[in-house]
Amino acid sequence: MSQDVSESRLYRPRITRMLVWQIVVVVMLTIGYSGYYFCRSNFSVCLPQIGAELVALGLKPDADSAKEFLGILLSMGTLVYAVGKFVNGTVADFLGGSRFFVLAMVMSVGCTFLFAFGQTLPVFTLAWLLNRGVQSGGWPSLMKVSARWFAHRTYGTVVAVISMSFLLGDAAARAFMGWLLDEKAIWGIGTIRAFDWREVFLTVGAILAVVAVLTLILVRESPVKRGLSEPSAHPDNVYGERGEQARPDGLWELVGPMITNPFFLLVCGLSIGATLLRESFINWTPTFYQEELKYDPGQAARLSSLFPLVGAVSVILAGVASDLLGRSGRAMILTAGMTCSALALTLLATSNPASFGLGYVGVITFIAFALLGPYSFLGGAIALDFGGKRGAALACGMIDGIGYFAGVLADLMVAFLSSRLGWPAVFGILAGVAGLSAVVGLCYWLGIIHRHRHGVRQSSATHPTS
Repeated sequence: MSQDVSESRLYRPRITRMLVWQIVVVVMLTIGYSGYYFCRSNFSVCLPQIGAELVALGLKPDADSAKEFLGILLSMGTLVYAVGKFVNGTVADFLGGSRFFVLAMVMSVGCTFLFAFGQTLPVFTLAWLLNRGVQSGGWPSLMKVSARWFAHRTYGTVVAVISMSFLLGDAAARAFMGWLLDEKAIWGIGTIRAFDWREVFLTVGAILAVVAVLTLILVRESPVKRGLSEPSAHPDNVYGERGEQARPDGLWELVGPMITNPFFLLVCGLSIGATLLRESFINWTPTFYQEELKYDPGQAARLSSLFPLVGAVSVILAGVASDLLGRSGRAMILTAGMTCSALALTLLATSNPASFGLGYVGVITFIAFALLGPYSFLGGAIALDFGGKRGAALACGMIDGIGYFAGVLADLMVAFLSSRLGWPAVFGILAGVAGLSAVVGLCYWLGIIHRHRHGVRQSSATHPTS
């Protein structure tokens, strides 16, 4: 009995230290990824001022041509970001998550400063595309760190908390930059003039640099670096027992088990549908409110803000619920969310704006709740489930990367259909996408149930291990 008491006394402080450092890691990863948005959203926030300066410098003949150039640059950046997800996810698995997370921050700071000091179109283009490329490694490297710090039974909750970085961090970054662009009165100092866009870029670059230093100091690759033990990876990861080892042995050994796993391919299909839906609503809801419901720009902007706010609640609730529901919990919630989204979109496609009116806002807000929680699983907790410690970054990068290609198509599709066929056609197509995604989700859910009922692990189905 004395031995049990002695072991208990030794064990409790260890658990306490682990919990403290896990909290530190979650906080710093959330702050760190929020920091990325200071050097990502700055372009769109300052776009009108950048366009005006392009004309003033004689780089573009008029405002329209400047706007077209910046729009093309944004689209090119999105494509580079999508490709970068695949490349940087792979690199992060070999290099290490915490190293790449900080390295990408530092490189993004450099690109932001380069853009701020730029005077020619080639420099602006190079700086922005490089920035988007290096930033694409931020989320996959963050997942790599999470795979080594947290038990698989808590993936849903942990990733839900960290996801607040891109749901609310973007809003905070935009609000701060808006404040910089306005004339401001600071108590004890007086009135400070509005910043120009170059000063905004330099300011947000400095902020991300500080965040990078703090992350470097406080976040370690593994609990082992703090004298603690690593939690186990998800037992159904595609590498089996090898999923407990953080560094892959080779490129094909990393990629092969992923791309030949049928369940992983189903999730990639879900990412295409879910990202297309998300990007359509995130980018086009204000336009719909103005064109179809006749709200003024201010009202449309305020009503559209309900989408990410309700989505944030959905992400937290879905994350916690998925951990409580066990191995098939995430698949079940995904299927339910896509089914509810399909039904809601069918209602929007068949309703009359004149009679439905504010009901559109309610239904779209409901879609945010049904969609964004399950969407957050794809490049988050589910990527950790598949990748384990060995391939978490690659799993995340592949799932997200495929989804971002769909996001590019979403903007083109909505723009074409809304102008040629009207918004009911847009909602009809999106209802079809959601319905097809629900079918894919159902196949994924039933497949997991079947696998566990027969005691088959993901890895043993395609890549037997010893």
